[in-house]
Amino acid sequence: MPELPEVETICLGLRALLPGRRAARVEVLDRRLRSRVSRDFRLRLEGRTIREVGRRGKYILVALEGGWVWISHLGMSGKLICVEASRPRERHDHIIVTLSDGHELRYHDPRRFGLSLVVSAARMSTLPQLRDLGPEPFDPEFCGAYLHGVLRKSRRRVRDLLIDQNVVVGLGNIYANEILYRAGIRPTTRAWKVGRSGADKIAKTIPEVLQEAIRWCGTSFSDYRDAEDRLGEFQNHLEVYDREGERCRMCASAIKRVSLGNRSAFYCPRCQR
Repeated sequence: MPELPEVETICLGLRALLPGRRAARVEVLDRRLRSRVSRDFRLRLEGRTIREVGRRGKYILVALEGGWVWISHLGMSGKLICVEASRPRERHDHIIVTLSDGHELRYHDPRRFGLSLVVSAARMSTLPQLRDLGPEPFDPEFCGAYLHGVLRKSRRRVRDLLIDQNVVVGLGNIYANEILYRAGIRPTTRAWKVGRSGADKIAKTIPEVLQEAIRWCGTSFSDYRDAEDRLGEFQNHLEVYDREGERCRMCASAIKRVSLGNRSAFYCPRCQR
């Protein structure tokens, strides 16, 4: 699933391409996403000029004239790309927005776990998808004191808590593993045992890792592409994720893998305590 660095990379690309362009034509080729695309989706989007592109957690927010917002979530395998209209369409291109300059904005989602809807900006704070989200990792309110306050009340594993979007938005399994490695804390550690110094390390490390991943345009293992359908490169710089049996770059110990729920967690047994 695309995480914050991938979504922010897409937003950066779209910010350079979309503002000022009009959604001249909207085609909904398949409504069967995680939540069905509403029948008024086309009417709310078509003909409107795009004002700006923003992000909340893993959601892409395209602000439109008239106080409307096109909200997209890429699910497990989605991508939102801006390409030449002459490029052949693909099987799982579910939504096509033809822009006023002739380019096409295409929402592509083979596994159909994504979300695409257009709502009034005034409704956004009450949407179930957005109303309970935690703080952004780059916001001043996200700090060691805040994180410690959450950790000390929880008996969950720290990895599981970090990927909870109600605690902090944007993190998934890949970056939670990388963050905990750099903070020197095992993903299996119970949250209440992390302590204040550990919370400070994690809170400091989170934006550092995310900014680094954004500089490399995100992590591409399979489906993720940026706004112009290009691969990210951060997969070449991962320290522990998906490196079971390989040597830790700090101490040369073998990276271990453990199953937590339905996801794998990766760690160095010497560098992480």
